[in-house]
Amino acid sequence: VAARVTERGYVTPNRTHTHNLSPPPAHPPHPHGAVRDMSASLTALTGFRAASRAIDKYVYLRTLQEHDSNSFYRLLMANSMEIMPYVYTPTVGEACQTYHTLPITTQGVYITADDAGSVGARLRQHYRGADDLKVAVVTDGERILGLGDLGAGGMGISEGKILLYTVCAGVNPRQCLPVCLDVGTNNKELLADPAYKGLRRERLRGVAYDALVDEFMSEMRSWQPRCLVQFEDFGNTNAFRILEKYRRVQPCFNDDIQGTACVALAGLMSGLRVTGKCLTEQRVLFLGAGEAGVGIGELIAMALEKKGLPHKEAMGRCYFLDSKGLVCKSRTDLQPHKVAFAHDVAYQADLLSAIRAIRPTALIGVSTMAGAFTEEVVRLMGEMNDRPIIMPLSNPTSKAECTFEQAVSWTDGRVVFASGSPFPPLTHKGRTLYPAQANNAYVFPALGHAAVLAGAREVSDDVFLAAAESLSTVTSLEEVEQGKLFPDFNSIQAVSAELTAKVAGLMEEAGQGKKPPGVTDWRAYVAQEFFKPEDEAPTRSKM
Repeated sequence: VAARVTERGYVTPNRTHTHNLSPPPAHPPHPHGAVRDMSASLTALTGFRAASRAIDKYVYLRTLQEHDSNSFYRLLMANSMEIMPYVYTPTVGEACQTYHTLPITTQGVYITADDAGSVGARLRQHYRGADDLKVAVVTDGERILGLGDLGAGGMGISEGKILLYTVCAGVNPRQCLPVCLDVGTNNKELLADPAYKGLRRERLRGVAYDALVDEFMSEMRSWQPRCLVQFEDFGNTNAFRILEKYRRVQPCFNDDIQGTACVALAGLMSGLRVTGKCLTEQRVLFLGAGEAGVGIGELIAMALEKKGLPHKEAMGRCYFLDSKGLVCKSRTDLQPHKVAFAHDVAYQADLLSAIRAIRPTALIGVSTMAGAFTEEVVRLMGEMNDRPIIMPLSNPTSKAECTFEQAVSWTDGRVVFASGSPFPPLTHKGRTLYPAQANNAYVFPALGHAAVLAGAREVSDDVFLAAAESLSTVTSLEEVEQGKLFPDFNSIQAVSAELTAKVAGLMEEAGQGKKPPGVTDWRAYVAQEFFKPEDEAPTRSKM
């Protein structure tokens, strides 16, 4: 038996014969009458493609990872562009929503509110590897993608994100740790769901919550002092302050704030090569004023300051519209992270009014409001700009502010486009146009690995700015004209290796890290440390 169907209907690889993962297609006859055995890699790829639904593909890959990790990593690293959407966004969103009903084995470690006082013991009990950890991805499940509070189901996001460190930047998977802080959930549907396996209580808040996070970070410092900690999908009330508390204490960053900012700025700068305009000429309007949007705004302002603009003017090029209207000086209801972008401009109640008042050159969606970039909105951006820059960055695809097809149609093909989730290419007036995906995976795995290799004490904003500038120049002008603002994802390992070496060098120059003993060249060292799955044994012909 090559595959099985679970009681819930999920197709998974056979757990006994891990090299016979799904029914292979009929073999063509060998020229000399022999039939070659199908290799494990080809069998795995065939089984993956045979699964019909996205969530089936996710389950198939998770089971393959558990039972034949070499085939799993060979498959991902050789077919990154095809397979990554099924181990991370957008499919991981559905996986997190249904995490406790899926026939998969949890690979990460849960730290629950009841583990206070024994967090270190939980971590050491779970990870007993001989090698030091390089990366830990931690979430508390409160704001998973654009889906909200998924509680303990957030483990899926840590497990998905940690994979990208291996697939993109070559971090050995044995040195990676997914973590979920299960502090309860305020999601009433989950609390009422008999299948939910997380803590059945409302979220821990205040002093007790902070103490648990502090115990986790303290234990990571003492147990694995060189390990990078990546914060993932924390809620707005905690994300900014946790990052600020620990970013100069130990190597850590928040991908939703800093990684998203880096890849979005890279997309904006790459797109400007098409428009022929300079960054200093841009006015950027954000729909949504949470972690992602504010992080992007701050990095754009930093880039503008580097180009000579005073700080106040640089910040003044970024405008935000939240659920209550335009963020401006006259409002008295602003959360702390929005205040720096509260400019002395007239209040506007809605997106169309804000566009008419501000006349932005770029519109960035970080709202998780599907369809918020309506035809009227997109056409208005097209009227104001020869090449309007429109970035619906919300994840997963179901939360995107508009689709690529809509943006192309409503601007007659003039749009410079990047989205958070993937869309298919299309043909417009005889030209094939490609949608750029502003995927954080272009950035955070390389930056994280660089921090570890350089033994960095912190990961500064300067590093994210340098990475954005570097990434924005990778594609050719011809590729950018076709919509390819970022390099082909199948080249992600080469791109990441180059970026890892560059960032490690910048950390060394800034005094934030140094070369390990005996290392003289960062590129050579990165290549040496880059994980590669074991080679597959050659197949033998049968007569």
